Amino acid sequence: MRTSDFEYHLPQGLIAQAARPRGTSRLLVLRRETGAVSLDRVSSLPALLAPGDLLLLNDVKVIPARIRSVRPGGGGAELLLVRPLGGAEWEVMARPAKRLRAGAPLALASGTAIPCERLAEGTWRVEFVPPLDDAVLAVVGEVPLPPYIRRPDGPSEEDRGRYQTVYARSGRAVAAPTAGLHFTPELLAAVCDRGVEIARVTLHVGPGTFRPVQVEDPRQHHLEPEDYEIPCDAASALNRALAAGRRVVCVGTTACRALEHALEIGGGSVRPGPARADLFIRPGHRFRGTGALLTNFHLPRSTLLMLVAAFAGRERVLAAYASAVRERFAFYSFGDAMLIV
Repeated sequence: MRTSDFEYHLPQGLIAQAARPRGTSRLLVLRRETGAVSLDRVSSLPALLAPGDLLLLNDVKVIPARIRSVRPGGGGAELLLVRPLGGAEWEVMARPAKRLRAGAPLALASGTAIPCERLAEGTWRVEFVPPLDDAVLAVVGEVPLPPYIRRPDGPSEEDRGRYQTVYARSGRAVAAPTAGLHFTPELLAAVCDRGVEIARVTLHVGPGTFRPVQVEDPRQHHLEPEDYEIPCDAASALNRALAAGRRVVCVGTTACRALEHALEIGGGSVRPGPARADLFIRPGHRFRGTGALLTNFHLPRSTLLMLVAAFAGRERVLAAYASAVRERFAFYSFGDAMLIV
């Protein structure tokens, strides 16, 4: 298996720059046993599920994690929050990282950011004064839209609401679990009316999930771990469903990663509580719990595309992507959806 095996052609015009109204996106349905593809709408999802299924959501909340700053000698620096390190300190991805100097404060819209230590290529340990609580982040932070969504003047207020699921509850994601962006409260209610159980986990999505794989051998790529929590009620619901042979439908690769990691460390059982997912799912992975997957269309050479290929088969996934291109589906975070059953 090579990273170049996960390339595909995508016209630039198919990269969604704005999201459709929730619940109205197009849906490509891929049957992994046969490779058959059909076209539908996200609004049809309840009818595509079966009574007794369990729909697993990632209810993490996206924070305004992109922070613009000014260096002491002038010139800008962009900071993307990665994870808190305790107190007022965070690990951040900085651009341009080489222009930062330890102890040289960066001016923010309100307060300062003090680079303390270079951690790795492109990342720093930074102290924020005042600390980044919700009120401070609302002033200094921006919605962390991916770079392929072009906003010359910065994200809008509409982006702030649209790059968040309607069921987001808590957490510190720096990227949205985008498969969940399609849901409305009404669509979730229709899913329940269908006789589908809903459970929620919280995986704090980090930027590493979305980085392209730069090495030709994916086994040499380091995928950063991501913290997650599974509540007691969700663990019980998942264990009951799996024991009864009911299908678990993961909404997004993040819910899938949390479930598969939990079953791996739990020896086939989901234990409640916090954990850190260090699982890189790629072709060859044996899925323990995921029975179906709702997901968006992912970047070439990405770990997310590799996860989808592991679930449905590389050839069938790439053939489905080619169909989506021919049918002019919208791709990536604000794009259309794919259901793999």
